[in-house]
Amino acid sequence: MSPPSPHPESLRSRAFEITVDDGRETFNALSIEHADCETEWIISDTVCALENMR
Repeated sequence: MSPPSPHPESLRSRAFEITVDDGRETFNALSIEHADCETEWIISDTVCALENMR
């Protein structure tokens, strides 16, 4: 059994639409962040919702 997560209630997710190559290519990305710490985050362009990460 793994130890409980220290702050599971302080995670938040945000979705982004990212455009590159002078607008020729666009993709969606998901950022999952620790709400209380600016240095704890992950971003992925392979999922659409936080629920899909679980």
